[in-house]
Amino acid sequence: MATNSPIEWTEATWNPVAGCTILSPGCTNCYAMRLARRLEAMGQPKYAGTTRVTGGRAKWNGKIVLDDAALNIPLKWKTPKIIFVNSMSDLFHENVPLEFIGKVFDVMQRARHHTFQILTKRAERLASVANQIPWPNNVWMGVSVENNEYTDRIDHLRSTPAFIKFLSLEPLLGPLENLNLEGIDWAIAGGESGPAARPMDPDWVRSIRDQCVDAGVAFHFKQWGGVQKKQTGRVLDGRTWDELPTAKASAILA
Repeated sequence: MATNSPIEWTEATWNPVAGCTILSPGCTNCYAMRLARRLEAMGQPKYAGTTRVTGGRAKWNGKIVLDDAALNIPLKWKTPKIIFVNSMSDLFHENVPLEFIGKVFDVMQRARHHTFQILTKRAERLASVANQIPWPNNVWMGVSVENNEYTDRIDHLRSTPAFIKFLSLEPLLGPLENLNLEGIDWAIAGGESGPAARPMDPDWVRSIRDQCVDAGVAFHFKQWGGVQKKQTGRVLDGRTWDELPTAKASAILA
C-alpha cells in the first residue's frame, strides 16, 4: 500500500483487490498491468498469476485476488488521508463478490477520518448493486470515460446514492462534447502516458475545462502524457488546474 501516491489527485492507495480484465480502449496501456507484473517478479504473492505476457507486454488475464488481510489497513492510518481505492483493480469487477464489496464499504464507513475515492469502468454493475451497500459521505465514487462511446457510464454513476460523484476522463482518447454534468462534482482529464501512449488533442481538454467551468464542476488537469510525461507537464493555457470538490465535501463532513 502506498502512503505517498504519485497520482496527482490522491494521497495514498489501498488495494484490497488485485487483478482485472481489459474492458474498453482506455485499458489498452493500463499502467497497473505493468506494475502487477513487476510486483509479481519482486515476490509479492498477491499479484502472482494476474497477468500474462503477449506481444512483449503484460496484460490482465482475468484472475482476481481478494486480499482480506488488507481490508483493515486504512483503520491503522490515524492521520486523515485521501485514499484511492483499488488502483490495481476494479472494485466492481464482475468477479468481485458483492459480499466483499460490502466489506470494503464497511471499512470506509468506519474510517470516517479518511476520504476514499473509488473509480470503475463497470458502471452498469455499480448501478445494479448501489442500493445494496452503504454510502457514507466520505466516499467519492467515479467512473472512467475515455471517449464518446462510454458516456453512458456517467448516467449509471448519476443513479447511485454517492454524495460526491466524479469523472476520470483519462486516458482521453477522443473529444467529449456536450457532456451532461448534472449531479457531477468533479472531473479529472489527462492524456495517456508510458510506452505506446496515444496522442491527445489539446482542444479536447479545453472543451472539458470550459464545460466544467460553465457547469460549476471542479476541474483537475492531470497531465499531457506521452512517453515522457514529466517533460510534457500539466500546464494548461498558462496555469495548472487542481480543483477538488472540497467545498461540498467539507460542508457535509463538518
